[in-house]
Amino acid sequence: MTLPTVGEIAAGDTHDLRRRVLRQGMPSTEVEFVEDRWPGVVHLGVFVDGSIVAISTWVPREHDGEPAAVQLRGMATAPELQGRGIGGLLLEAGCDRMGADGARVVWARARDAALDFYTRHGFRVDGDGFVDETTQLPHHMVVRHLVGPRPD
Repeated sequence: MTLPTVGEIAAGDTHDLRRRVLRQGMPSTEVEFVEDRWPGVVHLGVFVDGSIVAISTWVPREHDGEPAAVQLRGMATAPELQGRGIGGLLLEAGCDRMGADGARVVWARARDAALDFYTRHGFRVDGDGFVDETTQLPHHMVVRHLVGPRPD
């Protein structure tokens, strides 16, 4: 296995992993997001041996009155590679890029099953939990401020 690298990908390149990881067994099988083609949206992927093994979508979208904010959507890592640091690599690369582009805050609607992952990467849980309409799974808002030192 070659070392993973992060690069920009097209919206359509996210669909396979969105389907396999985020929509498997869910009430909705929709893998296209309305925001996929909005101005300023960035799709990032992790490549290993020429294949995309993790994906994320970064949507410029205000959060809690902060206009310099980005919503992280559709983050997924191939099931056979989860737990190997690939998702963390992608998350940090995305936060670095968004910060370099002027974002001050990254936020997401995170599945409760992924909350430990996000808190390990400097996000804080914000507010009460809710059940997501699309997946019918419990979620919480998570927020990371990009100003200041990076988390370890």
